[in-house]
Order: sequence, then C-alpha cells, then structure tokens
Amino acid sequence: MGPLRVAFVAPSLGILGGQAVQADRLLNAWRGDPDVNAFLVPVNPAPPRPLRFATRVKYLRTVVNQLTYGPLLLRELARADVVHVFSASYSSFLLAPLPAILLARAMGLPVVLNYRSGQAPDHLRRSAIARAAIASVELNVVPSSFLAGVFGSFGIDATVIPNIVDLDRFRFRERRPLTPRLVSTRNFEKLYNVETTIRAFRIVQDRYPYATLTLVGGGPEEAALRSLTDQLSLRNVTFAGRARPDAIAGAYAANDIYIQSPDIDNMPTSVLEAFASGLPVVSTRAGGIPAILTDGRHGLLAPVGDHRALARQVLRLLGDPAFALDLARAALATCQACTWSAVRGHWLDAYHRAIAARTADHGLQVPAA
Repeated sequence: MGPLRVAFVAPSLGILGGQAVQADRLLNAWRGDPDVNAFLVPVNPAPPRPLRFATRVKYLRTVVNQLTYGPLLLRELARADVVHVFSASYSSFLLAPLPAILLARAMGLPVVLNYRSGQAPDHLRRSAIARAAIASVELNVVPSSFLAGVFGSFGIDATVIPNIVDLDRFRFRERRPLTPRLVSTRNFEKLYNVETTIRAFRIVQDRYPYATLTLVGGGPEEAALRSLTDQLSLRNVTFAGRARPDAIAGAYAANDIYIQSPDIDNMPTSVLEAFASGLPVVSTRAGGIPAILTDGRHGLLAPVGDHRALARQVLRLLGDPAFALDLARAALATCQACTWSAVRGHWLDAYHRAIAARTADHGLQVPAA
C-alpha cells in the first residue's frame, strides 16, 4: 500500500488566522513523508474569474464561496482515504466543516475533526446541530486539555494533539538586558480584546516613557484601536499589519516581552511562538491559556479584561529580569512536546484509528497500519 491520502479541509493562508497557520504547518510537515500524502482542500477557494468581484461584497461573497467550495469538496474528497477537517465555531462551522463532514459520511470516508475554537463552551451549548455532527465523526482531535474537557462535558470524547511550533524558525534568545519592547500578534477582533493590551501599555509607558508596543495583526477593530491609542496619548505604538507565517518570527525577535489580552481563547499558536523565541509572556487567564501557561512558572497571567493587572505583570517582569529569564527558559522546555517529531506519530495514529472506526462500523476488515 502507498501512503495514506489525507484531505485537509481548512482555510488557506488567504485567511491569516490560527487554523490556516496550523494547517499550513502540518501540510508542510507531511510533505515528502512516506506514510502520508496530505493535500489541501481550501474552504475559501478562489472563485471563477468572472465572479471574483463578489469577494468584495458582503453576503454575496459567502454565496459565491459556497457555490465554489461545494463542487471542489466533492471532487477532492473522491481521492482521499481520510478527511482531516479543521473546525471553528458558530456560522463558520455550518459553512465549512459541516458540509465536509456530511459529504465524507455520504462517500464512506472516515473523518478526523480537528476542532480549534475557544468559543466551544458557548457554541456547543447553543447548537444541537454542532453537537450531533461532532459526535458523529470517527475521531475528534483538539489541541488542548481545555477543549478536551469542554467536549467531555457534552459527552463527546476527544484526543489531544497540541499545535506545532517550528523551533528552527522561532529561535530562542535570552533577553539580556530585558527592555520594555512589547509585542502582540493577535488579530484585531473583539474576542482578542486588544483594547486591554493598549490600556495596559499606557501604564507601562508611564513608568518607562521610552517603552514600545508593536501590534501585529488586522481586523474590524483596527480603527477603534488606533483611535484609542490617540486618546491615551501613547507614543511608540506601531500597527504593523498582518504578517504571513514565514515573516512573523521577526516580530518576536525584535521585541522583549509578549503581551496579549484575549477574552476567549484555546491554545494560541502565538504563545507557543513567543515561548520558542525566548519572550516572557503576559496574558489574560482566558479559556485554555492556563493549560499551556502556568502562572509564575511559564509566564504571568492576569484576570480577563483587567488592564491594570496586566500592566502590573509586565512591570513585574521589567523589575526582575532574572525572574523573567527563568520563565522564558521554563516556557521553552514545554515547546518540545509541540515539535513535529513529537506529534507526527500521534497524527498518524489518529488517521489509522479513524479508518479502523469507519471500517468497524461497516463490518469490514481493518487494513494493517
């Protein structure tokens, strides 16, 4: 038998976000592997040229995307042995993962559902459709113990396989000296609450007038965040725009402290990238973050929405560089479990388990791994 043909149903890098980044990293990791031939089925395919104008029109672009995505899905799943579906929540779940799950089942293909949203508690509570669809797949894989616990609270089993980080791309460097150069790489969306980061920076800059804050990202809140920066009379704040995965390592390398303040989160790739780059991390205690960042051991946490507490934690690091370095070293050690060499076998096992579950349902002989 040749390598398993695994269809990755996921956003392409045309949508710069956690799902697209992790899908791209996994696809690159599998490239040339003797056991798996992975290929992307983008949930955001480019429409035919005559319809590309629709990508600039709200609602119409969704209609055109679905009309393009459906036939592509049907054509590409026909050459797969396993369907690896990346999933977010709410309407995104209905538009992309759900059609892939339903079509794969109709075609007799096993599904590995890779649910990644920190909004899972509310999403699963509200949506009976999501609960039923998720429970129907052969195997659920989530990136954190936080999400596994959420799934378990709804009677759904899930296997934990963490996000991956490339330790060659994100190079560890000790910050000697530690300076007040802060960076955040979260997109400008309400759930990531970058406003709290900016308000915390006002307090930091009161203590360190030369402090800098680099905001890497984009999104619907950008105008409001720029306005807030002006209202607070902040200096040295850079809105750097979105960065592609192959360029974002430079943002970590150029700064000394990573800060974020989400209200809702799961296992953010950005925290792993900061760990790998040697930046001590200050974050709000949202969702699954405490599952990967133990307060006082791998970084520092603050209550959600509390910019004063967030600022205090940054000032604590700046006041005790030796402590900050201890945190950064301990955080780097956790990254070893998130390398490709550590997770490859888990993903291969997940695909074979999904195949075994599917063939067992049909009373067929399970092929040898």
